Parts: sequence; structure tokens; C-alpha cells
Amino acid sequence: MPQVQLPMFPAGSVEINRDLACRTEGEQVIYYNGHLPVFTHAKSDLASFRLFTSQLIVQGSATQGQVAKAFGVPLVAIKRGTKRYREQGAAGFFVPKPRREGTKLNAEKLEEARALLVQGHPLAVVSRQTGVLTDTLRKAIGAERLPAVKKTKGPTRGGMR
Repeated sequence: MPQVQLPMFPAGSVEINRDLACRTEGEQVIYYNGHLPVFTHAKSDLASFRLFTSQLIVQGSATQGQVAKAFGVPLVAIKRGTKRYREQGAAGFFVPKPRREGTKLNAEKLEEARALLVQGHPLAVVSRQTGVLTDTLRKAIGAERLPAVKKTKGPTRGGMR
């Protein structure tokens, strides 16, 4: 025979609904079903928050409105998370966003800049010839999308080093 569990939550808990609550302890957020902890994640772990609240909604343990109200999150954000969970599952919350191609440094300009850099042209010259800002080229070099600029030794003063 199933036993009825009284909705008793630890002190300082935020009630999601009659059966669920959460509480922050230090840097951890702990979710409770009655007095039993059922899930925990770091306060800064937004992906885990979205995953767990979406699971609660899809399983029927909480409604989107209850989650939005309990955490002060816009309802549209809760709906997006729930949709992601239904379409992509748990993994959908932990994949990096796809990189978009830049508008200035597209594939064609990237190849042109690469060719000029390989020939040994300085960054300022490459920037002028391609029409791409020097900072944009530096970022592409830092991200290893372009080869590093080879520094040449300049003239020394008085012939001494």
C-alpha cells in the first residue's frame, strides 16, 4: 500500500509545488521531493538547471508556470528549455552553440588573408588588401584559423644589439 508523504521541506526552501522544492546551500542548489534530496547542481550551472526543470515538466511533476514562478524566470525561457529537452534530450543542454561564419572574414577572405600571411606580409598590409580589420585578423590568428605572423628582425640602432 503506497504511503502518503507529507510535504515537509527543509527550512529556507523555495516551494515549486506541493511536492517539490529547492534550496541553495553555499554554491549548490538542491532539489527536494518532500524532505528527500533528488538532484543537485552548482549555482552557476545554468545547463543543469534547465535540464532538471525541463525533466520535471516533461515527466509531469511540475508545470511550466510553477517553475517560472518559483525561480522568477520568464515563461518563454522555460518553454524553450522544455522544447529543447523534448527534441534533443539531455545532451541538448550541453552541446556548444554552433559557430557562425563572420560577415567580414568569410571563407574567401580567410583564404586571401592566409595566402598573404604565408607570403610574409605584415598584418597591416593584409588588413588593407582584404578590407578586414587588424583586430579581426588577430582574433582569427588566436583561434588558429589563420597562421601566426612571422616577426622579422628590424634594423638596430648603431649596428649594436
